[in-house]
Amino acid sequence: MRWLDEGSPAAIAAALKQVAPALGDDPIVVRESVGGHDPLWWSASAVVGEQFVAKFAWSRPAALRLAHEIAVLAALTRKPAIPFLPDVVASSTDPLLLVTRLVPGKALFEVVDSLDRDDVGRQLAHFMSELNHPATQERVESVVGELPPVSMQPVATDAVRAGFGRWVRPDQRAAVMQWCDWADRVLATPHPSVLVHGDLHGGNQVWDGGDLRVVLDFETAGLADAEYDLRTFPGTGPGIELLTATMRHYQQITGRELAAERVMAWHLRTALSDALWRSEAGVPLPDHRTPSAWVDDLAKRFTALSIDPYALGLAGG
Repeated sequence: MRWLDEGSPAAIAAALKQVAPALGDDPIVVRESVGGHDPLWWSASAVVGEQFVAKFAWSRPAALRLAHEIAVLAALTRKPAIPFLPDVVASSTDPLLLVTRLVPGKALFEVVDSLDRDDVGRQLAHFMSELNHPATQERVESVVGELPPVSMQPVATDAVRAGFGRWVRPDQRAAVMQWCDWADRVLATPHPSVLVHGDLHGGNQVWDGGDLRVVLDFETAGLADAEYDLRTFPGTGPGIELLTATMRHYQQITGRELAAERVMAWHLRTALSDALWRSEAGVPLPDHRTPSAWVDDLAKRFTALSIDPYALGLAGG
């Protein structure tokens, strides 16, 4: 495996001339860079010729994730391919590059308020049910070997307990600590592992005219309980309608009921760990609100789902 020396348009063009020669002279616009000082995040994507997207990396940790995505997509596109996959135009590990066709549309975050949440949930449940199917996991493991657990785990609740209190109101601190205890106990009960996307938030979905066109970014795909992929859904759009619609359609398709408590336990860990690292790093929260506002939202979501994290001795003993 040979990753790029840097994330410059010149380095991308040189790789393209080896992997997809017909695109090597097209204009390149780097549209996303998460490099910073940590080599773990030295990866990005670029629009090539206004019709294609090239993903690349310029460090070993980032390259390993991209190589994993290339292998996973190669397996998932084998017949019978699952729906809503990127159209892979070219890929290589020497040099490391993934080229897919650019799909017009907008991220779910941008359009969710204008869409029928039941219809959105139906389409997302269709994608999840196909991805979670045992035959899909077998097909992927025949290419990549035994799948690891998903690589994008939220920080442990110990870190939240230690550092989150300073970022919220005094009246919220006890509740956050109790919620962490509750989430730990919920997730301590083993659930069957299936192949999951790992990062199925609205920014990795392209929608157009109410239709899901493509699901992006399979770098963190691996094994987890099916509820893990729903961990951002309670915060997508107003209320919890998208979550409940997706869960309902998933059960209708698969005959398997998803546990709202487990979804909320993953959601709690994800939301609090995201708010914690951003606050400590001086990075604004995605919606530019405060950690206290996020805690208020979590309380409303528990109520909307009729979940009481203080009941049955689950909250703090």
